[in-house]
Amino acid sequence: MATEIAGARSGKVLIENIGLLFSGDLARPLLDADTIVVNDGHITAIGARADCDGEGAKTVIDCKGVALAPGLIDSHVHPVFGDWTPRQNQLGWIESSLNGGVTTMISAGEVHLPGRPRDIVGVKALAITAQRAFDGMRAAGVGGGVKVLAGAPVIERGMVESDFKELAAAGVTLLGEIGLGSVKAGNEAREMVSWARRYGMRSTIHTGGPSIPGSGLIDKDVVLEADADIIGHMNGGHTALPYRQVCELCEKSTRGIELVHNGNERIAILAARHASELNCLHRVMLGTDGPAGSGVQPLGILRMIALLTSLADVPAEIAMCFATGNTARLRGLKQGLIEVGRPADFVFMDRAQHTAGKDLIESLQLGDLPGIGMVMIDGLVKCQRSRNTPPAIAVPEIR
Repeated sequence: MATEIAGARSGKVLIENIGLLFSGDLARPLLDADTIVVNDGHITAIGARADCDGEGAKTVIDCKGVALAPGLIDSHVHPVFGDWTPRQNQLGWIESSLNGGVTTMISAGEVHLPGRPRDIVGVKALAITAQRAFDGMRAAGVGGGVKVLAGAPVIERGMVESDFKELAAAGVTLLGEIGLGSVKAGNEAREMVSWARRYGMRSTIHTGGPSIPGSGLIDKDVVLEADADIIGHMNGGHTALPYRQVCELCEKSTRGIELVHNGNERIAILAARHASELNCLHRVMLGTDGPAGSGVQPLGILRMIALLTSLADVPAEIAMCFATGNTARLRGLKQGLIEVGRPADFVFMDRAQHTAGKDLIESLQLGDLPGIGMVMIDGLVKCQRSRNTPPAIAVPEIR
Protein backbone atom coordinates (compact mmCIF):
# COMPACT_ATOMS: atom_id res chain seq x y z
CA MET A 1 0.00 0.00 0.00
CA ALA A 2 1.49 3.33 -1.04
CA THR A 3 0.98 6.04 1.55
CA GLU A 4 2.45 9.02 -0.31
CA ILE A 5 1.39 10.68 -3.55
CA ALA A 6 3.70 11.18 -6.51
CA GLY A 7 5.72 14.38 -6.37
CA ALA A 8 5.54 14.63 -2.57
CA ARG A 9 8.61 15.49 -0.52
CA SER A 10 9.38 13.61 2.64
CA GLY A 11 10.12 16.57 4.86
CA LYS A 12 11.78 15.59 8.11
CA VAL A 13 11.46 11.92 9.04
CA LEU A 14 12.57 10.33 12.30
CA ILE A 15 13.20 6.58 12.24
CA GLU A 16 13.79 5.16 15.71
CA ASN A 17 14.07 1.87 17.59
CA ILE A 18 16.01 0.16 14.79
CA GLY A 19 17.06 -3.30 15.97
CA LEU A 20 19.74 -4.16 13.41
CA LEU A 21 21.20 -1.68 10.95
CA PHE A 22 22.78 -2.96 7.74
CA SER A 23 25.03 -0.33 6.15
CA GLY A 24 25.62 -1.80 2.69
CA ASP A 25 29.33 -1.14 3.19
CA LEU A 26 31.62 -4.18 3.19
CA ALA A 27 34.14 -2.37 5.35
CA ARG A 28 31.55 -1.98 8.11
CA PRO A 29 28.42 -3.96 7.21
CA LEU A 30 26.62 -3.43 10.52
CA LEU A 31 26.27 -0.04 12.22
CA ASP A 32 25.97 0.56 15.95
CA ALA A 33 22.97 2.89 15.75
CA ASP A 34 19.25 2.76 16.41
CA THR A 35 18.10 6.00 14.81
CA ILE A 36 18.15 7.67 11.39
CA VAL A 37 16.97 11.17 10.55
CA VAL A 38 15.94 12.05 7.01
CA ASN A 39 15.21 15.43 5.50
CA ASP A 40 13.64 15.80 2.05
CA GLY A 41 14.72 12.41 0.89
CA HIS A 42 18.31 12.30 2.16
CA ILE A 43 19.90 10.93 5.32
CA THR A 44 20.98 13.71 7.67
CA ALA A 45 21.89 11.80 10.84
CA ILE A 46 22.67 8.25 11.99
CA GLY A 47 23.31 7.30 15.59
CA ALA A 48 21.83 6.80 19.04
CA ARG A 49 18.39 8.31 19.64
CA ALA A 50 19.74 10.68 22.28
CA ASP A 51 22.24 12.12 19.78
CA CYS A 52 19.82 12.62 16.88
CA ASP A 53 17.57 15.66 16.58
CA GLY A 54 14.07 14.46 15.77
CA GLU A 55 12.26 17.64 16.77
CA GLY A 56 9.76 18.87 14.22
CA ALA A 57 9.64 15.57 12.35
CA LYS A 58 6.75 15.39 9.89
CA THR A 59 6.78 11.59 10.14
CA VAL A 60 7.98 9.34 12.95
CA ILE A 61 8.53 5.65 12.29
CA ASP A 62 8.88 3.30 15.24
CA CYS A 63 10.79 0.29 13.92
CA LYS A 64 9.73 -1.90 16.85
CA GLY A 65 13.19 -3.46 16.85
CA VAL A 66 13.16 -4.70 13.25
CA ALA A 67 16.16 -4.51 10.93
CA LEU A 68 16.72 -1.71 8.44
CA ALA A 69 18.85 -2.03 5.29
CA PRO A 70 19.44 0.09 2.22
CA GLY A 71 16.79 -0.49 -0.42
CA LEU A 72 17.79 -3.49 -2.53
CA ILE A 73 19.20 -2.90 -6.00
CA ASP A 74 18.42 -5.32 -8.82
CA SER A 75 21.47 -4.97 -11.05
CA HIS A 76 19.99 -6.83 -14.04
CA VAL A 77 16.46 -6.42 -15.40
CA HIS A 78 14.91 -6.27 -18.85
CA PRO A 79 12.09 -3.70 -18.78
CA VAL A 80 10.26 -2.47 -21.86
CA PHE A 81 7.84 0.40 -21.21
CA GLY A 82 5.83 0.99 -18.09
CA ASP A 83 5.05 -1.62 -15.46
CA TRP A 84 4.34 -4.33 -18.04
CA THR A 85 6.45 -7.07 -19.54
CA PRO A 86 5.56 -8.46 -22.97
CA ARG A 87 7.80 -11.47 -22.31
CA GLN A 88 5.28 -12.72 -19.76
CA ASN A 89 2.37 -10.42 -20.63
CA GLN A 90 2.33 -9.45 -16.97
CA LEU A 91 1.33 -6.14 -15.42
CA GLY A 92 2.71 -4.69 -12.20
CA TRP A 93 5.99 -6.60 -12.07
CA ILE A 94 8.03 -3.55 -10.98
CA GLU A 95 5.65 -2.61 -8.18
CA SER A 96 5.56 -6.27 -7.16
CA SER A 97 9.36 -6.23 -6.81
CA LEU A 98 9.00 -3.19 -4.56
CA ASN A 99 7.16 -5.56 -2.23
CA GLY A 100 10.32 -7.66 -2.32
CA GLY A 101 12.42 -4.77 -1.02
CA VAL A 102 13.75 -3.60 -4.41
CA THR A 103 13.94 0.18 -4.69
CA THR A 104 16.28 0.45 -7.71
CA MET A 105 16.45 -1.57 -10.94
CA ILE A 106 19.09 -1.31 -13.65
CA SER A 107 18.27 -2.20 -17.22
CA ALA A 108 20.52 -4.59 -19.10
CA GLY A 109 18.69 -3.67 -22.29
CA GLU A 110 15.09 -3.28 -23.37
CA VAL A 111 15.47 -6.40 -25.47
CA HIS A 112 11.96 -7.83 -25.18
CA LEU A 113 10.26 -4.97 -27.01
CA PRO A 114 8.33 -6.58 -29.89
CA GLY A 115 10.00 -5.55 -33.15
CA ARG A 116 13.00 -4.05 -31.36
CA PRO A 117 14.94 -1.95 -33.90
CA ARG A 118 18.37 -3.19 -34.94
CA ASP A 119 19.43 -0.27 -37.17
CA ILE A 120 21.68 2.32 -35.53
CA VAL A 121 19.17 5.17 -35.67
CA GLY A 122 16.53 2.93 -34.11
CA VAL A 123 18.92 1.62 -31.44
CA LYS A 124 19.69 5.16 -30.31
CA ALA A 125 16.08 6.29 -30.50
CA LEU A 126 14.88 3.37 -28.36
CA ALA A 127 17.56 3.96 -25.73
CA ILE A 128 16.79 7.67 -25.42
CA THR A 129 13.04 7.04 -25.37
CA ALA A 130 13.35 4.36 -22.66
CA GLN A 131 15.57 6.57 -20.54
CA ARG A 132 13.07 9.43 -20.78
CA ALA A 133 10.01 7.21 -20.31
CA PHE A 134 11.21 5.52 -17.13
CA ASP A 135 12.34 8.80 -15.61
CA GLY A 136 8.88 10.16 -16.33
CA MET A 137 7.21 7.02 -15.04
CA ARG A 138 8.94 7.37 -11.67
CA ALA A 139 7.96 11.02 -11.43
CA ALA A 140 4.36 9.98 -12.05
CA GLY A 141 4.54 7.34 -9.32
CA VAL A 142 3.96 4.41 -11.67
CA GLY A 143 5.63 1.18 -10.57
CA GLY A 144 5.49 2.20 -6.94
CA GLY A 145 8.19 4.82 -7.43
CA VAL A 146 10.97 2.27 -7.98
CA LYS A 147 14.02 3.92 -9.55
CA VAL A 148 14.28 2.13 -12.90
CA LEU A 149 17.50 3.18 -14.62
CA ALA A 150 16.67 2.35 -18.21
CA GLY A 151 17.69 3.22 -21.75
CA ALA A 152 20.44 0.62 -22.29
CA PRO A 153 21.17 0.25 -26.02
CA VAL A 154 22.14 -3.19 -27.30
CA ILE A 155 25.17 -2.35 -29.42
CA GLU A 156 25.16 -3.29 -33.10
CA ARG A 157 27.84 -3.48 -35.76
CA GLY A 158 28.40 -0.20 -37.55
CA MET A 159 28.17 2.00 -34.45
CA VAL A 160 30.96 4.57 -34.23
CA GLU A 161 32.31 6.75 -31.45
CA SER A 162 30.02 9.65 -32.27
CA ASP A 163 26.99 7.44 -31.61
CA PHE A 164 28.12 6.91 -28.02
CA LYS A 165 28.87 10.60 -27.62
CA GLU A 166 25.36 11.41 -28.84
CA LEU A 167 23.76 8.88 -26.50
CA ALA A 168 25.68 10.17 -23.50
CA ALA A 169 24.80 13.76 -24.33
CA ALA A 170 21.12 12.74 -24.40
CA GLY A 171 21.37 11.28 -20.87
CA VAL A 172 21.95 7.60 -21.62
CA THR A 173 24.36 6.15 -19.05
CA LEU A 174 24.23 2.40 -19.72
CA LEU A 175 24.95 -0.15 -22.41
CA GLY A 176 22.69 -3.16 -22.73
CA GLU A 177 24.06 -6.68 -22.52
CA ILE A 178 26.84 -7.02 -25.05
CA GLY A 179 26.22 -10.16 -27.08
CA LEU A 180 22.46 -9.76 -27.47
CA GLY A 181 23.00 -7.78 -30.68
CA SER A 182 25.26 -8.30 -33.68
CA VAL A 183 28.44 -7.40 -31.76
CA LYS A 184 29.71 -10.67 -30.32
CA ALA A 185 33.48 -10.67 -30.91
CA GLY A 186 35.72 -9.52 -28.08
CA ASN A 187 37.76 -7.06 -30.14
CA GLU A 188 34.66 -5.37 -31.59
CA ALA A 189 33.08 -5.11 -28.15
CA ARG A 190 36.24 -3.79 -26.53
CA GLU A 191 36.41 -0.81 -28.88
CA MET A 192 32.77 0.12 -28.23
CA VAL A 193 33.15 -0.40 -24.49
CA SER A 194 36.10 2.00 -24.60
CA TRP A 195 34.05 4.60 -26.45
CA ALA A 196 31.18 4.23 -24.00
CA ARG A 197 33.53 4.53 -21.02
CA ARG A 198 35.03 7.69 -22.52
CA TYR A 199 31.60 9.32 -22.29
CA GLY A 200 30.69 8.03 -18.83
CA MET A 201 28.56 5.06 -19.89
CA ARG A 202 28.83 1.78 -17.97
CA SER A 203 28.70 -1.55 -19.77
CA THR A 204 27.59 -5.12 -19.10
CA ILE A 205 28.40 -8.25 -21.09
CA HIS A 206 26.30 -11.38 -21.45
CA THR A 207 28.13 -14.39 -20.03
CA GLY A 208 27.42 -18.03 -20.84
CA GLY A 209 25.09 -19.75 -23.29
CA PRO A 210 22.33 -18.08 -25.33
CA SER A 211 19.27 -16.91 -23.44
CA ILE A 212 17.00 -15.86 -26.32
CA PRO A 213 17.05 -16.47 -30.08
CA GLY A 214 19.66 -14.16 -31.58
CA SER A 215 22.00 -14.27 -28.65
CA GLY A 216 24.91 -16.69 -28.56
CA LEU A 217 27.64 -18.19 -26.43
CA ILE A 218 29.90 -15.63 -24.79
CA ASP A 219 32.83 -17.48 -23.28
CA LYS A 220 35.52 -16.31 -20.89
CA ASP A 221 37.92 -15.27 -23.68
CA VAL A 222 35.35 -12.89 -25.18
CA VAL A 223 34.48 -11.54 -21.73
CA LEU A 224 38.13 -10.87 -20.88
CA GLU A 225 38.87 -9.26 -24.25
CA ALA A 226 35.78 -7.05 -24.20
CA ASP A 227 36.58 -5.84 -20.65
CA ALA A 228 33.07 -4.56 -19.93
CA ASP A 229 32.48 -2.96 -16.53
CA ILE A 230 30.16 -5.75 -15.36
CA ILE A 231 30.48 -9.48 -16.09
CA GLY A 232 26.74 -9.97 -16.51
CA HIS A 233 25.16 -13.04 -14.91
CA MET A 234 28.46 -14.82 -14.38
CA ASN A 235 26.42 -17.81 -13.24
CA GLY A 236 24.66 -17.93 -16.58
CA GLY A 237 21.45 -16.56 -17.90
CA HIS A 238 20.42 -19.37 -17.87
CA THR A 239 23.33 -21.61 -18.97
CA ALA A 240 26.62 -21.05 -17.14
CA LEU A 241 30.15 -21.42 -18.41
CA PRO A 242 32.20 -24.34 -17.01
CA TYR A 243 33.34 -23.62 -13.47
CA ARG A 244 36.97 -23.51 -14.60
CA GLN A 245 36.15 -20.57 -16.88
CA VAL A 246 34.20 -18.88 -14.08
CA CYS A 247 37.28 -19.15 -11.87
CA GLU A 248 39.43 -17.61 -14.59
CA LEU A 249 37.04 -14.67 -14.87
CA CYS A 250 37.28 -14.10 -11.12
CA GLU A 251 41.06 -14.34 -11.24
CA LYS A 252 41.97 -12.51 -14.46
CA SER A 253 39.41 -9.71 -14.50
CA THR A 254 38.92 -6.87 -12.04
CA ARG A 255 35.37 -6.11 -13.20
CA GLY A 256 32.06 -6.57 -11.40
CA ILE A 257 30.91 -10.15 -10.77
CA GLU A 258 27.15 -10.30 -11.23
CA LEU A 259 25.21 -13.29 -9.89
CA VAL A 260 21.54 -13.62 -10.81
CA HIS A 261 18.46 -15.47 -9.70
CA ASN A 262 17.68 -16.69 -13.23
CA GLY A 263 20.99 -18.48 -13.53
CA ASN A 264 22.77 -21.60 -12.41
CA GLU A 265 22.50 -21.74 -8.61
CA ARG A 266 25.41 -24.14 -8.20
CA ILE A 267 27.75 -21.81 -10.10
CA ALA A 268 26.46 -18.83 -8.09
CA ILE A 269 27.43 -20.59 -4.87
CA LEU A 270 30.82 -21.68 -6.18
CA ALA A 271 31.58 -18.24 -7.67
CA ALA A 272 30.77 -16.52 -4.37
CA ARG A 273 33.06 -18.91 -2.51
CA HIS A 274 35.85 -18.36 -5.04
CA ALA A 275 35.47 -14.59 -4.80
CA SER A 276 35.81 -14.92 -1.04
CA GLU A 277 38.98 -17.00 -1.42
CA LEU A 278 40.40 -14.35 -3.77
CA ASN A 279 39.47 -11.57 -1.33
CA CYS A 280 37.39 -9.79 -3.99
CA LEU A 281 33.92 -9.84 -2.48
CA HIS A 282 33.74 -6.11 -3.23
CA ARG A 283 33.18 -7.09 -6.88
CA VAL A 284 30.08 -9.23 -6.25
CA MET A 285 26.64 -7.84 -7.08
CA LEU A 286 23.17 -9.35 -7.45
CA GLY A 287 20.42 -9.26 -10.06
CA THR A 288 17.41 -11.27 -11.16
CA ASP A 289 17.75 -11.21 -14.98
CA GLY A 290 13.99 -10.92 -15.20
CA PRO A 291 11.51 -10.68 -16.73
CA ALA A 292 12.65 -13.68 -18.70
CA GLY A 293 11.50 -17.09 -19.79
CA SER A 294 11.34 -18.20 -16.16
CA GLY A 295 9.08 -15.27 -15.35
CA VAL A 296 9.19 -12.41 -12.86
CA GLN A 297 10.85 -12.86 -9.47
CA PRO A 298 9.58 -10.24 -6.99
CA LEU A 299 11.62 -11.89 -4.23
CA GLY A 300 14.59 -12.77 -6.45
CA ILE A 301 17.11 -10.53 -4.70
CA LEU A 302 16.03 -11.72 -1.25
CA ARG A 303 16.32 -15.29 -2.49
CA MET A 304 19.87 -14.67 -3.72
CA ILE A 305 20.82 -13.22 -0.33
CA ALA A 306 19.36 -16.26 1.44
CA LEU A 307 20.99 -18.66 -1.05
CA LEU A 308 24.48 -17.25 -0.62
CA THR A 309 24.12 -16.91 3.14
CA SER A 310 22.83 -20.43 3.69
CA LEU A 311 24.84 -22.39 1.09
CA ALA A 312 27.92 -20.33 0.18
CA ASP A 313 28.87 -19.50 3.79
CA VAL A 314 28.64 -15.76 3.11
CA PRO A 315 27.70 -13.84 6.28
CA ALA A 316 24.23 -12.35 5.93
CA GLU A 317 25.47 -8.80 6.43
CA ILE A 318 28.01 -9.31 3.61
CA ALA A 319 25.42 -10.81 1.26
CA MET A 320 23.27 -7.76 1.97
CA CYS A 321 26.15 -5.59 0.69
CA PHE A 322 26.11 -7.53 -2.59
CA ALA A 323 22.56 -6.27 -3.17
CA THR A 324 23.15 -2.70 -2.02
CA GLY A 325 26.47 -0.91 -1.53
CA ASN A 326 28.54 -3.11 -3.84
CA THR A 327 26.14 -2.46 -6.70
CA ALA A 328 26.01 1.24 -5.85
CA ARG A 329 29.77 1.60 -6.09
CA LEU A 330 30.21 -0.57 -9.17
CA ARG A 331 27.35 1.24 -10.91
CA GLY A 332 28.17 4.75 -9.70
CA LEU A 333 24.91 5.23 -7.79
CA LYS A 334 24.20 7.50 -4.84
CA GLN A 335 21.68 5.12 -3.24
CA GLY A 336 22.56 1.79 -1.69
CA LEU A 337 24.48 2.84 1.43
CA ILE A 338 23.43 4.05 4.86
CA GLU A 339 25.54 7.20 5.06
CA VAL A 340 24.77 10.83 5.73
CA GLY A 341 23.95 12.57 2.46
CA ARG A 342 22.77 9.41 0.68
CA PRO A 343 19.19 8.96 -0.58
CA ALA A 344 16.82 7.57 2.04
CA ASP A 345 15.92 4.33 0.27
CA PHE A 346 15.25 1.72 2.97
CA VAL A 347 13.77 -1.73 3.47
CA PHE A 348 12.53 -2.70 6.95
CA MET A 349 12.51 -6.42 7.66
CA ASP A 350 12.27 -8.98 10.41
CA ARG A 351 12.49 -12.75 10.61
CA ALA A 352 9.43 -14.48 9.24
CA GLN A 353 6.79 -15.91 11.52
CA HIS A 354 7.58 -19.50 12.53
CA THR A 355 11.10 -19.56 11.11
CA ALA A 356 13.45 -21.82 13.02
CA GLY A 357 15.95 -18.97 13.23
CA LYS A 358 16.21 -17.17 16.55
CA ASP A 359 16.83 -13.84 14.82
CA LEU A 360 16.97 -12.41 11.30
CA ILE A 361 20.61 -13.36 10.73
CA GLU A 362 20.08 -16.96 11.83
CA SER A 363 16.93 -17.29 9.74
CA LEU A 364 18.87 -16.22 6.64
CA GLN A 365 21.61 -18.70 7.52
CA LEU A 366 18.92 -21.37 7.53
CA GLY A 367 17.77 -20.25 4.08
CA ASP A 368 14.50 -18.61 5.16
CA LEU A 369 13.37 -15.36 3.59
CA PRO A 370 12.72 -12.37 5.86
CA GLY A 371 9.37 -10.69 6.11
CA ILE A 372 9.25 -7.11 4.86
CA GLY A 373 7.26 -4.65 6.95
CA MET A 374 7.92 -1.43 5.06
CA VAL A 375 9.80 0.03 2.09
CA MET A 376 10.81 3.68 1.68
CA ILE A 377 12.14 5.55 -1.34
CA ASP A 378 13.58 9.04 -0.88
CA GLY A 379 12.15 9.12 2.63
CA LEU A 380 8.60 8.34 1.50
CA VAL A 381 6.78 5.18 2.55
CA LYS A 382 5.97 3.29 -0.66
CA CYS A 383 4.57 0.10 0.83
CA GLN A 384 3.98 -1.31 4.28
CA ARG A 385 3.60 -4.99 5.08
CA SER A 386 4.68 -6.80 1.92
CA ARG A 387 2.09 -8.83 0.07
CA ASN A 388 4.81 -11.14 -1.29
CA THR A 389 7.13 -12.06 1.59
CA PRO A 390 6.13 -14.31 4.47
CA PRO A 391 4.65 -12.22 7.31
CA ALA A 392 7.25 -10.67 9.59
CA ILE A 393 7.08 -11.17 13.34
CA ALA A 394 7.24 -7.41 13.91
CA VAL A 395 6.57 -4.48 11.58
CA PRO A 396 7.28 -0.75 11.90
CA GLU A 397 4.56 1.70 12.87
CA ILE A 398 4.04 5.21 11.50
CA ARG A 399 3.21 7.87 14.05
